[in-house]
Amino acid sequence: MKHLLKMLDLSTEEIIDILNLADQLKYELKHNIPHPHLKGKSLGMIFQKSSTRTRVSFETGMYQLGGYPLFLSSHDLQIGRGEPVQDTARVLSRYLDGIMIRTFEQKEVEDLAEYGSIPVINGLTDFCHPCQVLADLMTIREFKGQFDGLKMCFIGDGNNMANSLIVGGLKVGMKVSVACPEGYHPDKQVLDFAKAYEGFELTDSPVKAAEGADVIFTDVWASMGQEGEAEKRKIAFKGYQVNDEVMAAANPDAMVQHCLPAHREEEITEKVFEAHANEIFEEAENRLHAQKAVMVKVMG
Repeated sequence: MKHLLKMLDLSTEEIIDILNLADQLKYELKHNIPHPHLKGKSLGMIFQKSSTRTRVSFETGMYQLGGYPLFLSSHDLQIGRGEPVQDTARVLSRYLDGIMIRTFEQKEVEDLAEYGSIPVINGLTDFCHPCQVLADLMTIREFKGQFDGLKMCFIGDGNNMANSLIVGGLKVGMKVSVACPEGYHPDKQVLDFAKAYEGFELTDSPVKAAEGADVIFTDVWASMGQEGEAEKRKIAFKGYQVNDEVMAAANPDAMVQHCLPAHREEEITEKVFEAHANEIFEEAENRLHAQKAVMVKVMG
């Protein structure tokens, strides 16, 4: 495993391998066992989209692994003023041991990996969010003990989260059901991938998608960069809310996950969010452990 560019690139074995290492690193951190696997190494963190969890978890994680994290906003780099990404990749490869990038276009991440000579980690693009979904899978396994026989449900926009959850969930053996309104379906590349799996369902009914679900996911209706569509999306996504009706259709012990930030009373009710807050914030914490595992795998 040289890079983490998208979930589609990972095999089932690679996903499980990352999760097992993440569990180990989490245990060691909780028991104050040092794990300086990246001592003396540096990670450049390029942020063209701002973040709370991605910034803090990568920076803290790199420090805990004995390395040096370097925050690079688009204002700090020539890439934000027209330097071709292939030139940035070749320059940074001579200074750093790895790059994490959080940006808009998936092509930018792929180009960094193609033209650079060091590992590249996708911290989020408009197409996918692999680091988040690895943390999600880690959390599901923590709470449920396994993936076999479980059903994952996603309700809302067929965005980067939906794209990565579909791929990750199916690859580890879960059934995956997705409820999106017409015009907001997941990416065609992801839907083509999912066709090979009997356990995949795409519907416009949140209640139908949630039937018998063991874990329910949602995300904001308007993601970063879509603020201008917020009012239009509120109309399109009316009814696509994780609420008591949806939870009643799921299994009684179903867990709820949200990548955060959450807009309470839009995609999820305050009541459901707070009832499952422990699971949601464990999921947020697991970004740290899952990403540390990824960094060790590609940079170690």
